[in-house]
Parts: sequence; C-alpha cells; structure tokens
Amino acid sequence: MHLINVPAFLGREELIRKRKRVDCRTNVLECCDDETTAYAILSHRWTDQEVNYDEMVDLAKMKRQERHAICRRSGYRKILDSCEQAKRDEYKWLWVDTCCIDRRSSAELSEVMDSMYRWYENSGTCYVHLHDVHGSSFPTARNDTTYANSNGYPEWFSRGWTLQEMIAPSHVQFFNKNWKPIGDKRMLAHTLEEITRVPEQILKDGLSSNRPCVAQIMSWAAKRTTRQLEDRAYSLLGLLDLNMPMLYGEGKKAFQRLQLEIIRMSNDQSILAWLSGNEQTCSILADDPSCFVDCSEMESMDRKEFIHALEEIMPTEDQHSINDDQFSTFLITNRGIKMWMLLRPLKDSDSLFEAWLPCRRSRSSSQPVRITLALCETNDYYRYSTSGERSPGDQTPEFRQVYLRYQDPPHRNTTIEIDDSALSKIGFAFCGMYPWKPTRNVLTLTSADPLCVRVYSSTQAECRFAVCFAHCFGRDWIDFVYKKPTGQGSFEDYFKSEYDKMLIRGPEHARSMAKVPSRSECHGRVWVKHICPPGSPWTIRTFYVFWENSRKCEIRIDAIHSAYTLPDGWTSFDVEGTSDPNCDMRGLMIHHSPNNGSYILLVDGVPTEFSRAFKPIKLGDYGHFMDSEGFCYEGNIFDDLKHRASEHDITPRQHNIDDKDGCNTNSNYMEAYDSITFRDLPTLHNPRGQSLPSNHNFNSLLASLSTRLTNRYLVIRVISSERSTGILRHFFACESMSQPCHPLCSKV
Repeated sequence: MHLINVPAFLGREELIRKRKRVDCRTNVLECCDDETTAYAILSHRWTDQEVNYDEMVDLAKMKRQERHAICRRSGYRKILDSCEQAKRDEYKWLWVDTCCIDRRSSAELSEVMDSMYRWYENSGTCYVHLHDVHGSSFPTARNDTTYANSNGYPEWFSRGWTLQEMIAPSHVQFFNKNWKPIGDKRMLAHTLEEITRVPEQILKDGLSSNRPCVAQIMSWAAKRTTRQLEDRAYSLLGLLDLNMPMLYGEGKKAFQRLQLEIIRMSNDQSILAWLSGNEQTCSILADDPSCFVDCSEMESMDRKEFIHALEEIMPTEDQHSINDDQFSTFLITNRGIKMWMLLRPLKDSDSLFEAWLPCRRSRSSSQPVRITLALCETNDYYRYSTSGERSPGDQTPEFRQVYLRYQDPPHRNTTIEIDDSALSKIGFAFCGMYPWKPTRNVLTLTSADPLCVRVYSSTQAECRFAVCFAHCFGRDWIDFVYKKPTGQGSFEDYFKSEYDKMLIRGPEHARSMAKVPSRSECHGRVWVKHICPPGSPWTIRTFYVFWENSRKCEIRIDAIHSAYTLPDGWTSFDVEGTSDPNCDMRGLMIHHSPNNGSYILLVDGVPTEFSRAFKPIKLGDYGHFMDSEGFCYEGNIFDDLKHRASEHDITPRQHNIDDKDGCNTNSNYMEAYDSITFRDLPTLHNPRGQSLPSNHNFNSLLASLSTRLTNRYLVIRVISSERSTGILRHFFACESMSQPCHPLCSKV
C-alpha cells in the first residue's frame, strides 16, 4: 500500500509555505506493508476538490501558480490537517484514499478494493472528519433541518463506504469541520448504534467477536448511498468477508453477483429474508440493500432451533426427514438456485406458497421468517408480493427441492386500450376501477403497478362483474368474475376485494393464458374468453389482442345473448400475414339460428345443428338477415378470392353426413330431425356436406376481406341433397365483424 510519509510531507509543506526551494527527489508517498507498519488512516466525505496521486507526487515539480492552486483546495487542507494530527499522535505514516491510490493502474486499484477493509482494520487510528459538523460536540440527536439531505445526521453517516470505515478499525476518533476532536467510537458506541443500527458490541469488539447474519449486515447499509450504483455492493465486500471482481458499468447486477457469491460461500438463508418492494413478481434476490431495512435484529437459526419451531405444523416423521445436507446445501444453476425448502400452499391458490427460512426477525421471536413464492413453471419459483397477510392452506408443509429464479422476470410496460362501448348499449354501466387511473379506457401496467380491476353492473340483469388486467411472469393476463348483488357492501369494497383475490390468483391466470397453444410464429395473437353468469341470459365476452410488431394491446368487452353453453378457459389463434394494428381481429363469430327452424344431422359423426334454406345459398355466401326476406345475399368469399386461388389452396372441406341417430348408414335417404318438435322432417337423398377450409393461409386471405365482412353473416357450412324438401345449411354470425376468426375458435 502507498502511505504518506508524514514528516516528509509536512517538511515539504513548510518549504512551500516559506517559498523556499523544494527538493523534487523527496518522496512523500512510499510503499509499505500494512501488517508490519504502524499507520493512521483517514475516513471522510469526498468533494470535487480532492488531490489525486499524481498531484501529490508531482507537487514539488509544478510551477508556483499551479502548485498554489492545488494547495488552496479544501482536499489538500484536509490531508495537511490529517498529517498534523498523525504527527501529534506520533504516527510516521498516514493513508488517505484520495491521494494514496494510483488509479491509472488497474492492478493497484483492484488490490485496493480487495484490501481496503483489512487496511482500515490494521490501522492504529482512524480519523473521521465530519466536514458538516461546526459545533464542539458530537451531534447525538437527529436534526432534519441541519442535515436535511442525510437522514438527520452528518453526511458521513449516510455514505456507503464509510460503514466499513467505522466498523473495521478498533480505534476511531471523530473530528469536526475545524479538526477539533469531538469523541471516539468506544465512548460514542451507544449513540452510534442509534444512528447506524450497528450493535454497540460490534462497534466495541468488531465483527470477528460475533459475526451477525447476512441480512443484519445488509440492513446497516439499507439507507446509505454511493456515488456509483455498483459501490452499494462493492462497499459491503469487506464486511461480508468476500472477494469478487469489480465491474463498473454493470449497475444493479453488482448487488445480484454479491448475493450469489454469499450463497456460494455460506448457508445463511437470511439472504432471502428481505422484504418485497413495489414489484409483485421478482427475483428471489434483492435489488439493493434497502430491501433489508427491517432486518436490523435478524438472527439465524440452527437446524435444531428451526425444526423445534415447526413442531406444531409438521409431523414428527417429516421433521426427522430433514437432514443436514438438505438443510445447508445450495447449488447455483442456470435454471435458478437449487435448494431444499419447506413449502405450504396459501389458501385459495394452487400457485402461491409460503416458505419458511431458518432465521427469525429478532431474539424475542421464536417463529421462523416466512416469504411468499409463486410457481411459474414446474418446480421453478419467483418471489411474490401480495397486500396484507395471507392465510395458509390446510395442507401439511412439505420439504421439497426447488429452483429459485434469481434472474429478474421478463417485463415490459404494457399499454392497453379498452373498448367497452358495447356494454352500455345493453344496460351495463362502468362503476369504476381499482387502483383509480386518470384515463378510463387506457391502462399502463408496470412492474410497480401490475394489476387493475374494472367493475361493471346491470340493475336490469341484476348482475355485477369485475374484469382484471394484469402482468405476471412477463405475461399479460386477463380474468373476470361474476357476482350477484347482495345489497351489502359498497362498490369500493367490491373493487378492493376483487383486487386482493386477483393478486392471489395472478400466477395461475398468467400460466393459463400462456398454456393456450399457439400454432405458428406470427405477427399477432388473439385470446378469447367467455363467462356465463348463473341464471343470467347474458354471456360476458372478452377479447384480448396483442400485436407483436407494434407492442400494441387492445381489449374488447361485451355481452351477448346465447342459448349455448360456451367452453371455459381461454382459446386463442394467431394472426398471420399482417402487422397492421388497425386491422381489428376482435370481432369473432358466434352461432346464429334464424327463426325458420333448426335441424340436426351427424357431420363426421358429430351432432351438428343446421337451419333450413328456402332459396339457394352457397358455401361462403355473406350478407344480412331481414325479417320479411330472410337471408339477403351480398357476395361470396370464393368469388372474391378467385384471383388468389392459384397462390393458396381454398378448396372446401368435404364431410360425411348421416342422420341424427346414425342408424341409416347403408341408406341413400336420411331424415333431418327437428331439434325442438321432431315434426316436419325433411328427407335427404345422398346428402353432401361442405365447410370452409381450416388452414392459416385461408385465414390470411379472409383478413383481406375484413372491411367487406364487417357486420355480415357468413355461411361456413352447408349440406345439399340431390332430392329434398330444401337445402340445409349452417350459419355462423358475427357482431361488428371486421375479421373472421379461425373456425376452431368459433363459439357454438
């Protein structure tokens, strides 16, 4: 280490002050061994007037004007005062971090970072210069007026690197702005504990006497700041007895690397006991030391203490199954931190678990710390934050091997445009949302604000439902719930209640949407979901559209009358061949039966309902219905797509047709059964069935006809006969249709 030769420096300073000739060969900085040299060391708050290594070495060689400018700096005066104090204390050597490090040498800089804690620990005395203390006594009480920018105490106590500079030396002496002594560490230990939360015993005896758990050490740095973000991690290396490369420019990854290094070197699970911040889903590792702010009394528990604390919730045979290797062995993999943990599902959730850690909040507490984990994939977990206390389930806790994700979950800020105009036309009113947003129909989901609940009600239909928009595991998800009004509780209570429920079920909803199969790589995707409130004639329908190229999301919510039971869960389909966000894929097809009767036949063995046609209708016809004239033809998609037939296969699909009971397989004549009265049964001779093609190319072609098909009915399936009382056909109708959906996504 480079140390200032105190007599040589003060001698040079006296010659400069008297304007006498200075010997340029005088060495004021020399290399010494910290283990064998008696030296003092300075701890201070850096300013922009510090003196660096080159200026200290070359001062005697400079021109008088340049030398005079350096000697007038407050940083130079600080070194001078430190040397004078060292001389009074009979130290020949002094270390000052501003001028004793040759920062041009990366090797020396790396050595300094690795050795700094030891250098402070091996020093005879550490001089702490409190540049913002003007009085003659140590400030023992918080003063938010005088020290408004540093937590109510002198700025030295708010800086990251000064934490180790206070703890490591056995003797620390404090000085005010004018270098008047105002106390030492042992005398002020009780006051220093109040200011820094470092236990008095450690201030007196050092870390080697009784090293606290990792979380407690982290808590001491929770409210401290550094000029560079990476130093929030690097300044803790000595306190944690670790070494690792310093890579300035890596940002908050430095603190992640620090925690991973702790896990490699220690089995102290208090590293996981930090409190979650604003983010709902996050890495198992903390973002920075501030997450440990409430861990100042944290203590580790050994295996026996931990198991004893679990006696009431864990069978005796399961307690004995926890062996030392499982309890203390961790492995860092590219999948996550592989370790054994005690887990129990939370109430009303299959995806959230409380996990016990072998540490407690304080000595007075016998209960282990519990954190919440969210299952994102098979046996892979993220840290999860929910509002308030959550009730555990009834299951017995299970000791299992898990992977804890230490990479941050993928996230993007998602802006969603919501179209709920169709609801007002059928009597549903928007009641509000939680949390409240300034713009009603545009939502932005972020990592700190990942969930929003909107509520609608209808007094006529006597129902109320909530729609939730959220982000979890890097995925957007939507869900909605129905509630019949009970006359109790305000809308505000209902908002908050549903919000809390959605937080619990969030991971499950995110996984359910992600599991909906996608059949190709595409520019966009549509998710569809229905809910049928019991006893209500309405079916609430939600469409979620995401355009990959523009990162644009759109939601449409409406309600339809439907006599059919629609499938639960999400369905989806891909949008191919276009990245135009103005091409709206939300208007999906629903089943329509005209009033002229419906009949049932088997199509490839599946009972299918058809309506009877009294005038010729072909497959692919589109148009509208009029009460007096029935279906009014406007065009045919096969005619419209003739010019594309050579590029894409638009051949209709052929189907086997049989009667309702499938008992006339060998007969050329079949009867179509009336689905209600079983009367007026038409007889068909050699019936033939056709339907629209079901392939991505054909769907892409339909996209080009979206403007023509808006608000039109499309014939997607027909049955014709050589001799019959009429032609049967199957209709799929669409509301505000701007693009047909894939037939597999049609709702019957």
